[in-house]
Amino acid sequence: MANPTADVVVIGAGVIGCSVAYALARNGLDVHVVDRARGPGQGSTSSSSAIIRFNYSTFAGVATAWEARLGWQEWESHLGGRDDDGGLARFIRTGSVSLDAPTHDPAKVINLFDRVGVPYERWDASTLRARLPQLDPSRHYPPKPVDTEAFWADPVGELGGYFTPDGGFVDDPAYAAHNLATAARRRGATFRFKAEVARIPCAGDRVAGVVLADGTFVEAPVVVNVGGPASSRVNALAGVLDDFAVRTRPMRQEVHQVPAPAGWNGDLPGPVVADLDLGTYFRGTPSGNLLVGGTEPDCDPLEWLDDPDDYLATVTEPLYRAQLYRAARRLPDLTVPNRPAGIAAVYDVTDDWIPIYDRTSLPGFYVAIGTSGNQFKNAPLVGDYLHAIVDACEHGRDHDTDPVVFHLPRTGHDVELSTFSRRRTVNPDSSFTVMG
Repeated sequence: MANPTADVVVIGAGVIGCSVAYALARNGLDVHVVDRARGPGQGSTSSSSAIIRFNYSTFAGVATAWEARLGWQEWESHLGGRDDDGGLARFIRTGSVSLDAPTHDPAKVINLFDRVGVPYERWDASTLRARLPQLDPSRHYPPKPVDTEAFWADPVGELGGYFTPDGGFVDDPAYAAHNLATAARRRGATFRFKAEVARIPCAGDRVAGVVLADGTFVEAPVVVNVGGPASSRVNALAGVLDDFAVRTRPMRQEVHQVPAPAGWNGDLPGPVVADLDLGTYFRGTPSGNLLVGGTEPDCDPLEWLDDPDDYLATVTEPLYRAQLYRAARRLPDLTVPNRPAGIAAVYDVTDDWIPIYDRTSLPGFYVAIGTSGNQFKNAPLVGDYLHAIVDACEHGRDHDTDPVVFHLPRTGHDVELSTFSRRRTVNPDSSFTVMG
């Protein structure tokens, strides 16, 4: 059998990889997607909390999330139709509350909201009580280990926050990736699963495609690395790591699920709550539960991995207690079951939690990496960003010195894509982390 050829090989079929494949195929390119999993969205995507929020520390971050939100609201239109089985992932609009914390000045985010046009309301402690009577607005900052006396100390004062009515979550992140893969297939994309990349060959000074572990050579003049936690490994195969000022590394994460406290989930699940004061976040679920995760407070060690395939795949008692006890201080009626329930997964993150959407030093080799934990919400738009970068560079533009500016068609803003450059200076003020 002859080896396949394509215009573009996309490595990775998570929600971002499928978005890239769909955008490239929609623009007339012959796309071949390879992924070592058994189907789309079965890696980090399946572990996403799938939260749709807009509070980022940069204009590009806020504008991108606000534009992408409209893609989720108009999901069927964005995809160009439904899946063969008629199913679609659903965006559930619950609103989102971000509680104040000294290290995150709300004025900075709110100024960006004003600039982009994101609706919001400032809530003081009394408003929080009135709107969310199950939530205790006491101030506990800074976050503390739950096995110390300091964690149980009395609060000092009260806090407020801001509410964005258009926040929410997508009910099935893996199925959202499936929807995008189906849309890409309708545009002619080919997907090859249980296929691991073993080598990235070059022809002259540019990439020539990928060689899979079974020996198949998929020939293509353009390759896009959307490898998730394996993205650094893929970059090493391409020999481009030395050109990156921002690293990506695999990190183990846990998200836990418990019954929501009485009254939190009504006709709709309760709002998304980002609680940097205690170091946790939570959202309701359509089934009446509560998803609880952490915001990487300084008191908790980060679990970096040398090998993204070598990690404990079950939730652990210490992290379960840390995240649930913090949530229970905010929701006093929350019951913490003795037996942990939830998911453990590996995320692909950058030094500043801002993704990298860029070209590389190897002509024809592009990346959409460092997306785990914060870019699910932008999946309707990321594929278009990559297509714009690929199209410009393949037509001779030097994106490093003459960055592509992308016009957001629904909201009218212009985003300079150098914000997501591999060569950028690490942003020390990037927004809180693992919330979809």
